[in-house]
Amino acid sequence: MTVPRQAVHVDSPTELRNPRTTDIDQLSTLALLRTINAEDRRVPEAVAATLPRLAVAVDLAVEALRRGNRVHYVGAGTSGRLATVDAAELPPTYNVPPDWFVAHHAGGSGALRDASEAAEDDDDAGAEELTRDGKSGDFVLGLTASGRTPYVLGALQAAHRIGARTALMCGNPDAAPGDFVDVIIAVDTGPEVIAGSTRMKAGTAQKVVLTAFSTAVMVKMGRTYSNLMVSVRATNAKLRGRTLRILRDATGLSMAECEEALAAANGDLKVALVHLLSGVEAGRAARALDDADGKVREALDLLSAPAF
Repeated sequence: MTVPRQAVHVDSPTELRNPRTTDIDQLSTLALLRTINAEDRRVPEAVAATLPRLAVAVDLAVEALRRGNRVHYVGAGTSGRLATVDAAELPPTYNVPPDWFVAHHAGGSGALRDASEAAEDDDDAGAEELTRDGKSGDFVLGLTASGRTPYVLGALQAAHRIGARTALMCGNPDAAPGDFVDVIIAVDTGPEVIAGSTRMKAGTAQKVVLTAFSTAVMVKMGRTYSNLMVSVRATNAKLRGRTLRILRDATGLSMAECEEALAAANGDLKVALVHLLSGVEAGRAARALDDADGKVREALDLLSAPAF
């Protein structure tokens, strides 16, 4: 596979020298840190400018998941590591199937710890992974600071070819990968504090975008109630305590009442919550949740309907 020529030769602002940091090696420690912090403060505004396009990506991902498909992250270096972390945190936080979000990192799992810079130039490897693991109807989000990483673009090309929807998140507002990308989320964070060190502002922007993206997808998929993590998997003492606090905060009831409801629901937080909010017994609450695809508000609406 050959990555389109225009994608390979796009200049990236992340590689340019930052005129605001040329004397950084002459600053005191505190002044140096203030300089870095001043640059970091540019990230949220840059992310805010991309929110309409990020919203499109969120809706495409939700559509894929609702149809039984998957979301794929594809990245290399810092981008791939951030994507891997985001995907890994979703199952325990929202109790989603582990294959809802799949991370593909150039060089494989070994490159997460030990950098394998050459792997990002292998467009065929990216294409092979998505051809093997992807399918029509999936959603694939590629992440690359420059907007031109061959491994990522090769994966996006392959994803488009098999019928998946695609998006590219990058730090290059002039990136033009080709018509195999449905949505471009270009966060213009400008030159880095240290020229080309994209683990800095570009990486921070990717972390912000990924967290917002996956959180929005989880909310739209009904994995929350209000701003509470009602789908959390209580696998340790901290999370078991959080489960009870969530029930208390959502219902205003005592911890003892919440513990009793959780026991009646066999430890299922959502069932306990619907049981407490609706007043129906736990079994009926569980059936309502099944009919509502696990969405608490929809389950409560069903239970309030006379025919249910």
